[in-house]
Amino acid sequence: MEKRLEKERRGRTAEEITKLNLDNCQATSIEGLTDEYKNLSNLTLVNVGLTTLKGFPQLPKLRKLDLSDNRISGDLDLLQGSPSLSCLNLSGNQIKDLETLQPLKSLKELHNLDLFNCEVTNTEGYKEKVFELLDGLLYLDGFDKNGQEADLEDGEDDSEDDDDEEDEEEEVGLEYLQKQGLEDESEGEEFAPGDDDNDVDDLDDECDDSEDEPSRGTKRKRDANDEAEDTEDK
Repeated sequence: MEKRLEKERRGRTAEEITKLNLDNCQATSIEGLTDEYKNLSNLTLVNVGLTTLKGFPQLPKLRKLDLSDNRISGDLDLLQGSPSLSCLNLSGNQIKDLETLQPLKSLKELHNLDLFNCEVTNTEGYKEKVFELLDGLLYLDGFDKNGQEADLEDGEDDSEDDDDEEDEEEEVGLEYLQKQGLEDESEGEEFAPGDDDNDVDDLDDECDDSEDEPSRGTKRKRDANDEAEDTEDK
């Protein structure tokens, strides 16, 4: 996990990172992720092989956490250092009973919880009991209390990410256009068809004149020699 973290940082400091994807890196516990990532708002640790949340840091700005498809069976109290958490995905883990979910009561901002494919979902009255336990919860396993399918509660986060990506694309596009404009301008200075044609014509005229002068001088010399020969003959 630490090697993957270093790769995902891409030379940035921990404080500069707001979104982190560590899916499919292999680890049984949290390694390398520290309290220094204090501005992290979106973290995914899907299919990592986690058996515990031991070492999970305090992330005060974390809003979305995806821990699906691991082997976590408890230690949810270690998420209490992330009081802003609003969307938590624990689907595909080994959560077996409602008591394991008790620590989540302290997360007052938790509105969306996913426990799909966990053993706890087989508990009698599971849905009603979870909503009763977590009174601030709006959606459980993708549905509200009335069985209505959820509108993405984390849509705000996603839209912010999309805006960031659009800003990056816009910056790249402007940089490309500016660069292209400079290249076009430099090419225009180097290549002026009209001027080059005139220069070539002038050069051709000079070459023609230089070639004509020797031929005319030679002719005049020959004419003088012919006159001299005629005088001698006379």
